[in-house]
Amino acid sequence: MIRDTCETVVAGGHGQGNRLDQLDSPGYIFVDKDYSVYISDEKNHRVMKWIKGATEGIVVAGGQGKGNGLAQLSGPREVLADQLGIVVVGGNNQGKQSNQLYHPQDMSFDQQGNLYVVDCSNNRIQRFKTNSTS
Repeated sequence: MIRDTCETVVAGGHGQGNRLDQLDSPGYIFVDKDYSVYISDEKNHRVMKWIKGATEGIVVAGGQGKGNGLAQLSGPREVLADQLGIVVVGGNNQGKQSNQLYHPQDMSFDQQGNLYVVDCSNNRIQRFKTNSTS
């Protein structure tokens, strides 16, 4: 049961848009040990990091329009970070190869730091070993 009645906006809150103090269809969040909030900003095709107490966010992935270029994302849905920072998987267009995903839905780390991804439209669970490129 939540007893705190003091609600606080920790990210966005300035209407729909693409400024650093705005979000457009935020999807998923991840809160790290320092209380920074990572947000998948789906229609802005970016992942934002909001440091505790900040009045605007920092683009940590994407933000260069929709696409499959190195600095682009296409409607990111899930965001997950480890102790080293943001984790982004895919980026090699959608497909069936081991370095491609097709509608990833969820992610999780195991105790060794390996990343598991639910690759929905490929009907598989992918494991990415730490420091792996495929």
